[in-house]
Amino acid sequence: MTSKKETIISAKALKKSFLTADTEQTIFENLDLDIYKGDFTVIMGSSGAGKSTLMYSLSGMDRPTSGEVYFNGKNITTLSDDKLAVFRRKNCGFVFQQIYLLDKMSLMDNVLTAGVLCENNKKNTVKRAEELFDLVNIPEITRKKFPSQVSGGEAQRAGIVRAVINNPEVVFADEPTGALNSNNSTAVLDVFTKLHQEGQSIIMVTHDKKTALRGNRVLYVRDGKIFGECSLGTFTKEDRHRETLLNNFLTEMGW
Repeated sequence: MTSKKETIISAKALKKSFLTADTEQTIFENLDLDIYKGDFTVIMGSSGAGKSTLMYSLSGMDRPTSGEVYFNGKNITTLSDDKLAVFRRKNCGFVFQQIYLLDKMSLMDNVLTAGVLCENNKKNTVKRAEELFDLVNIPEITRKKFPSQVSGGEAQRAGIVRAVINNPEVVFADEPTGALNSNNSTAVLDVFTKLHQEGQSIIMVTHDKKTALRGNRVLYVRDGKIFGECSLGTFTKEDRHRETLLNNFLTEMGW
């Protein structure tokens, strides 16, 4: 008998729309979705389908027009902006396509600045930062460099360390390999796979099949709803069956 997965985020009757001139443009409406603890959930869909908008609504980064988002049972849609900011800092880590590191700080200081916002004990924060930099294969000499002195892949891996320094419940990643070459992309994806293997819950938006293969659950957004989902199981490299499964699913979705 398989154990039931624990729901970490639950969206109920979610709607997001924007007013343009006199017209209301609805991105999604009456959308229900559960995200499970420990899953690596990938959100795919055609350009403009609302993938990123959905992810930001789930994280509290953006407010839905209507509906509710429950995060570990707590309704975050009713929180004030200030309380929502505190909630995100404690519970969410974010990795974006554009790497937002502070230019005049070393990679380590970029991470520590984020860490001490939630952890008063700097010694603990430094120890965790060092462990995470080891995990993402950034040596000590590179940690002392400024973002302009390292490769895009190294900067993005440092961005992931910053995203997880506070032990977030969920890491939200929006096209994290979109601006990277193939080798750097693989190094970044390997980090996400390692984090997932250690139990980290991840939600990632991507349009890239190679990236999507890292997830264990792929959701496809189309016409303002979750049009379909595919279960891929545990990631292993060179898994041809996994590739076939995803390719067939995406073809079925009209990708």
